[in-house]
Amino acid sequence: MIVIKGLRARRTVTAGLLTVMILQFFTVPAYSQDTLRFSGQVSSWLNANTGSELPLLAGIRYIPQLNYGFAPGKKGQIDTEISLNLYGSAGFRPFDSLSASGNIRPYRGWVRYTTAHAEIRIGLQKLNFGSATIFRPLMWFDQLDPRDPLQLTDGVWGILGRYYFLNNANIWIWGLYGNNGRRGWENVPVNRRIPEVGGRIQVPVPGGEAALSYHFRVADSRESGIGILPYEKIPENRIGFDAKWDLKAGLWVEGSFTHKSRNIGALTNQLVLNAGADYTFPVGNGIYTGFEQLFISSGERTFDFSLNNNFSLLTVNYQIGLFDRLGTILYYNWDTGNIYSFINWQKQYDNLSFYLMAYWNPETYIFPAGTASHNIFSGKGVQVMFIYNH
Repeated sequence: MIVIKGLRARRTVTAGLLTVMILQFFTVPAYSQDTLRFSGQVSSWLNANTGSELPLLAGIRYIPQLNYGFAPGKKGQIDTEISLNLYGSAGFRPFDSLSASGNIRPYRGWVRYTTAHAEIRIGLQKLNFGSATIFRPLMWFDQLDPRDPLQLTDGVWGILGRYYFLNNANIWIWGLYGNNGRRGWENVPVNRRIPEVGGRIQVPVPGGEAALSYHFRVADSRESGIGILPYEKIPENRIGFDAKWDLKAGLWVEGSFTHKSRNIGALTNQLVLNAGADYTFPVGNGIYTGFEQLFISSGERTFDFSLNNNFSLLTVNYQIGLFDRLGTILYYNWDTGNIYSFINWQKQYDNLSFYLMAYWNPETYIFPAGTASHNIFSGKGVQVMFIYNH
């Protein structure tokens, strides 16, 4: 069975974005700063998982990207980015069963105006921030998985404004609309018909920087599939903080607190906290080592949490010569005793990369809710991946 989901709607959106960019190209006077660039990324993979119903998974993906920029005057710059995510995959059990699927959808599609101290970006874009590296409490709008060599994440539809002060402080303001599904640590999907708004202020502190973030959205639990009361509108407020210091070692803290205005049991309140450090040991070409401690908790009453999980993480990377890099990521859940292990060998030749990955993980993941590739790395298995950038 081959499935192409929502193709007509996505083609309409993509065609509209391409039309806007083409009109800009032909109607704006040419300046010396004008740029037009086409690039892309082709990737293919084969995954073998002994515990899966379909133990072999093969796939191919192509992300074409078109960038155009011009300077309508001396003080500002306008640029655009349009890219698509075209992929197909097939899972099979030799001589027994086969399942295939494919999709074409917009990946990025935005227009941005920038000056020396400010920018405004409108459209389908990636929106992320924070100090943590792997366990990210402020993963509010993306699904980045540190084990994914492609670092893929769906974008969000919205508008983002940022202003940068001379002392490196900056202010972010955003508004989102028309998005769906769950992102990051969310346990209830958003109501796509109601706008989301938020902001962030980041300031320099001795030895580093610190920031406060806020986001408001309305959740919709009617089709959440997690056995809670079906509410169409659940107002939700999030407050986040993060800080990072670059001393002899890098140090950071990051946290997020989420409160829903309706009582939906243990999912009414959520707290995610992270503290971490990293250091590159001067051995050989340098051994990068990072450690993070994560605390996740949720409960019916504010700060009276009933569901808790504690994770420790260790990541180590070593560059072997000019073309090879070896890395590993280890998680440990102190509450369940589960160990999550991942090892990766990368070989780089100019525009071509080769990855050999092995993993040994529990069949069921606890975190985070929106991680895009957690199903691929469930259980025990091996994955081979080729990536070509042009």
